[in-house]
Formats: sequence, structure tokens, C-alpha cells
Amino acid sequence: MSKSLRIVYIVVICLAVGYLSSLITQSSITTWYPTIKKPFFNPPNWVFAPVWTILYIMMGIAAGLVWDKLEENKELVKKGLFLFTIQLLLNLLWTYLFFGLQNILLALLEIVLLLLIIYETYLVFKKIDNTAGKLFIPYIAWVVFATILTISIYFLNF
Repeated sequence: MSKSLRIVYIVVICLAVGYLSSLITQSSITTWYPTIKKPFFNPPNWVFAPVWTILYIMMGIAAGLVWDKLEENKELVKKGLFLFTIQLLLNLLWTYLFFGLQNILLALLEIVLLLLIIYETYLVFKKIDNTAGKLFIPYIAWVVFATILTISIYFLNF
């Protein structure tokens, strides 16, 4: 399989996860979410969809670049793609915990784990392909922000 096809394949998977997340979010965004207290730095709702779309595309490109190096470093690539899969599933799980179950505490605990796995994925990706590592930096920054936001929402609604 060509590098381009690998990238497209993983970008589509990432965007599918994003789509599933949006389905989970839809009902709560108009019912429960407006009723909870949020910090002053909470972005408007319209910001989330474009930011996440860009991040999912960048994540998919990064994973495709790593996958393309499979023949060069099989074990490290397998580890990187395993971590990538785990963080992608945790990404979806956070949405379910926060918006689906409306459990801010569980979402808070989970996002800390998510952030750690994302960072570990970044470290492995960077060893395999420098560009792949760099593509993960905005994702890390956004999830750090989301973690701070989740902590704030938890304490404001405790």
C-alpha cells in the first residue's frame, strides 16, 4: 500500500471517530451542556467542530507517516500504532463519559489518562518520523486546554 493510501485510510478512521463523537455530543450540547457552569475561557460551541476536524486530519497524517515506516522499524512502528489506537479510543471515550453519561468526574480522570497516552504516542512517533511527531503537537496543546477546561467545569459544578 502506498504512503498516500495509508494516510488517507487513517485520516478517514480518525474522521469517523470524530463523527461518532459528534453524534454522542449532539443531544447534550442543547440540553445538559448549557445548564452547567463553565469558566470564562470556555470557547463558543462552534469552535469545537473545526478544531477537532483539523486535529483528526493531522493525527491521521501522522499515523499514516508512521505506518509507512513499518519496514524500517517494525517493533517501534507497531508500538506507535498501538498507542495511537488506544489514544483514539480514549478520545472517543471522553466524549461518551462527558456528554453521553454527563459524568464530569469520570471524564476528568479519563482525560488525564488520555493526555498521558497522547504524549507517549508523540514520543514514539517522533522517534519514527519527525514530521509525525510535530503533527501531534497541536493535538497535545488542545488536549492540555481541554484538560484544564474539564478540571474547571468539574470544580465549578462540584
